[in-house]
Amino acid sequence: MATHLRRGRPAHGRGTRDRRPLSVRLEEIRRIAAAGVPVASDLLLRSLVDPDPRVRRAAAWSLGTLKDTRGRSALEASLHDPDAAVRGTAAEALGLLGRSESREALERVLADPVERVRAQAAWALWSVADGRSLPALRPLLNDADPQVRWAAVSALGRVRGPEVRTLLVGALSDPHDRVRRQAVLALGEDPDPGTADLVRPFLGDPARRVRIATCVVLGRHHDRESVVPLLERVVRDESWVRPAALIALGRIGDERAVPYLVSACADTASWVRVCAVRALGEMRAPEGRAPALAHLEDPAWSVRGAAAEMLGRIGAPEDLGALLARLEDDHPWPRRGALYALGQLGLAAGAPRIREELHHPTAEVRLAAVWALGRLGDDGARDALISLLRRLSPSSAADRTLAESDGAVRLISDADSRLFDTTIQALGRLHDTDPDRGVQRALWEALARSGDEELERAARLPYPESPPGHPLPTLGQLFEAALPASGEEDDLGC
Repeated sequence: MATHLRRGRPAHGRGTRDRRPLSVRLEEIRRIAAAGVPVASDLLLRSLVDPDPRVRRAAAWSLGTLKDTRGRSALEASLHDPDAAVRGTAAEALGLLGRSESREALERVLADPVERVRAQAAWALWSVADGRSLPALRPLLNDADPQVRWAAVSALGRVRGPEVRTLLVGALSDPHDRVRRQAVLALGEDPDPGTADLVRPFLGDPARRVRIATCVVLGRHHDRESVVPLLERVVRDESWVRPAALIALGRIGDERAVPYLVSACADTASWVRVCAVRALGEMRAPEGRAPALAHLEDPAWSVRGAAAEMLGRIGAPEDLGALLARLEDDHPWPRRGALYALGQLGLAAGAPRIREELHHPTAEVRLAAVWALGRLGDDGARDALISLLRRLSPSSAADRTLAESDGAVRLISDADSRLFDTTIQALGRLHDTDPDRGVQRALWEALARSGDEELERAARLPYPESPPGHPLPTLGQLFEAALPASGEEDDLGC
């Protein structure tokens, strides 16, 4: 209690009592969190000392999800809350804030008597840990609770160095499969060429989740020594492991895998078919074109979408008709894939039909249409793209669920957040091909709506422009590429 008094806040339960019903207080906090901006931090800070721990916990989580750094000190004080659930939630909220100043406070919570709180603090350290965190994290690898050990391994994955590597190798022999899986993934973040040799034996781990993680790491490291054992997983393993092995083989790109990938396109499990088609596209294997065309009519929308999308890599100009037919699909995912393929193949004859997709109700489809039209240099899209840009904001938008069924596939879309930047890029490409004063004016207007913080962030672009591991330009650099030299805006009266 004295800790809270020294920090300038009342002890829990001794502040001004809010006599409204609990349900009303909780609902008010939920509304603030749902607003997506820190519009009422004062209320949340007061709620951190509410007599009811459920209110304190909700307030702590809301401060974290809103990423309101003004609440950092109060959240650090809540790490001493008498209620374990509040302490753990405050730790997680500090992790969401990601401020290095909270590192020492979180490290102290690693000694909390409650296992779940220790695990939550270790998880939170993932965002701020560095070499100084090693002494605090090392003992947790021997914690009796596997959740604590898992969280410690996760945090260690952020700290590079020989000792950390030794600790992670030791965690590969943990009796709990979740800890072993996390150790494999953490080691996979290390670019050391010896990593693949360390994790390859775990393709035979008895736990499915460990085998899947091993496939992911071997694919990330492009390890050709793993092709044969990965092919064994494709042939013999269960349906949840085979997709991971297929994707890994596609990333490795060894031709020995092609016959197996073509065969897997006929698998009874839709998710296996998806990953087989994607792997063939990743390899740009000509043998994949025929199965991709055939799967444009697959009963599963996820397979139709993957087949359409991958034709952008392995298709041909004569596939125009088949791809345009997918723009009539009942599900947005195949439409999206077809749009990206039309843009990648440069099939300008499809531009008039693509323009119609700018009005589709699903943001993923509109995003793909914008990108494709910019890629195709379609003059007919100028006015529509200018009109779209004037309705968009450079700030991020909430992710949306696109689909929740079809072979247990759940798609979360962030297309709304990518539309502004992608429209800037598309109009810039059109303007570069054929300068237009209307496009120029719209771009200057959009630049004027973008604050300095927005201009310095990484551009949010669709998947063909943002492959994993490749640096992205900033939004400011997108504008620089799209607009003429400084000063020419004066001619437009902007």
